[in-house]
Amino acid sequence: MNIPPSEFIRVPYTDLYKFVERACLAVEMPPDDAALLARLLTDNDLRGVFSHGTQQIATYARLMREGILNPKPNVHIAKETPVSTIFDGDGGLGYFPAYRSTLATIEKAKQHGIAIGQSRNHGHFGAAGIYTRLMLGHDLLGYVTSGHQLLLQEGDPYVTAAGGSPHSFISPASTEQSMILDFGAIHDMYAGSPHRQEIERIAPAVVFRSVGLGAICQSWGGFLAGVPIDTKRSPRTWSGANQGSLVIAFRIDLFISPETFKAEMDEYIREIAKLQPIENYDESLLPGAIEARRDREYRELGVPIGENHGKRLEEIAQYLEIEVPWQED
Repeated sequence: MNIPPSEFIRVPYTDLYKFVERACLAVEMPPDDAALLARLLTDNDLRGVFSHGTQQIATYARLMREGILNPKPNVHIAKETPVSTIFDGDGGLGYFPAYRSTLATIEKAKQHGIAIGQSRNHGHFGAAGIYTRLMLGHDLLGYVTSGHQLLLQEGDPYVTAAGGSPHSFISPASTEQSMILDFGAIHDMYAGSPHRQEIERIAPAVVFRSVGLGAICQSWGGFLAGVPIDTKRSPRTWSGANQGSLVIAFRIDLFISPETFKAEMDEYIREIAKLQPIENYDESLLPGAIEARRDREYRELGVPIGENHGKRLEEIAQYLEIEVPWQED
């Protein structure tokens, strides 16, 4: 879970955007790609999804500068049908082919009722919720996942089978906040997590379900995208291009009018708000509500940047010989 830092400095989101854009340009990323990545990472910070926000540029910039990922990928369509599109990421970051794949899927779904998009031959594509949010305003339901190269070894903990890749689902509402579910398959159960063994002992069914979800990420988002179990069967021009993604979108009106569906979502969300919250929480909300609330707050007051987040930005700034926003005055 992404929990806002207890100690932080406030940084205007526009400054964070400019910083990421400068970092991208410093590793010779084309200006349009730099602007898109800066917007997507900053949007995650605004929603409080700090794990997949601007601090990720600290990793991405090094991967591109060191030749592990392609900073200037020629993203292109590898295969297309009336209801599907495959985008090749040409060894770059996954944001660019996954973004284009989602936009193409939205248009095909609006035209044909349902559509599927895939991206392949790329690196990390970020938070899956980036792509389901693109479906807002189009009266669509959707699902997004990704898979990456697993390196399973005999004797590894069972949970490593899940890989840790994400899922995201969207169910739009009308006047209430639309539900956007965006989660990793095995949070709190990674091999090094202090909670893993306790969860395995008291709730093994949770482990099995989480590994099952992770297996969908790997098979649908990975195997379908040409990311095999055996690395020997996957020679790569760019060694960091070890991921793929999948997006599915379909029109609500195949089954019911969008207005009726969204009205039901509104009522559902209002009824949930009346339920007793779980322990240590004071509200009963569907996924997406807290993130939307944070977005409004952080746009006005600035994004809270904690110590580790700030340190990562400062380190990559030094590496790229650029300045972070709070050192510019």
